[in-house]
Amino acid sequence: MNMKWQKLFALGLAAVMTMAVTAGCGSNTADKAGDAGKKIVVGLDDNFPPMGFKNESNEIVGFDIDLAKEASKRLGREVEFKAIDWSSKEAELKSGRVDILWNGLDITEKRKENMLFSDPYMDNRQIIFVKKGRTDIKDEASMAGKVIGTQSASSAEEYMDGSAFFKEKVKEVKKYSDFVSAFMDLENGRVDAVVGDEITGRYYMSKHPEALEAVDVAIGKVSTFGIGFAKDNQQLRDEVQKVLNEMKADGTMAKISEKWFGKDITKK
Repeated sequence: MNMKWQKLFALGLAAVMTMAVTAGCGSNTADKAGDAGKKIVVGLDDNFPPMGFKNESNEIVGFDIDLAKEASKRLGREVEFKAIDWSSKEAELKSGRVDILWNGLDITEKRKENMLFSDPYMDNRQIIFVKKGRTDIKDEASMAGKVIGTQSASSAEEYMDGSAFFKEKVKEVKKYSDFVSAFMDLENGRVDAVVGDEITGRYYMSKHPEALEAVDVAIGKVSTFGIGFAKDNQQLRDEVQKVLNEMKADGTMAKISEKWFGKDITKK
């Protein structure tokens, strides 16, 4: 190849490389722009009042729903609420079928192995619920020989599964797909008590004041609610945390809490 052709070949190769690099940069920019406006899919148990549940009009509503809508609005992104099998929540998150788990999700060391969490935004106790007027169940020890209900894949279930007392002394632990089903069985006398989230139970009680009452004793450790993200999605976790911090600072989170609980019970 003579010098003239060598120069022409070099110039042509440089032009091709420049076009490739420019095209690559354009593609990356487009991808990032697309991610910025991408819809956020929130996975939830849609029968978990007052955090997330279907109302009489079949609309998904609740405390966490209002938080997620406001956070997505501030991020400039659409939000979709997707009802999932709560016992398979980690698989749904890992597979990418949902981007976030946001529905009264307890932060536990075991769950931290499989997902990222936001900062805690609310405390939650597991307490005992009984039928109105029942007096023989007043603490953990008094549940010996009884049939106790709880929700599958809940913190209450995790505690009872690891407790020698519940394995050896309790007659049966019945597990339900959601707490509402457990409370309905409690009303109908199919279980002696339900151990579950105080927030959910007290909300259910407010709708059925003549049916149930709470035994104000914590079962297991007091837990905290957080938002779950896939292990490899640190960016989304940080973006959501930033707007949550803003919502705390400007009083928006407190107002949403007052709407659902009558007072601000969020963590400061």
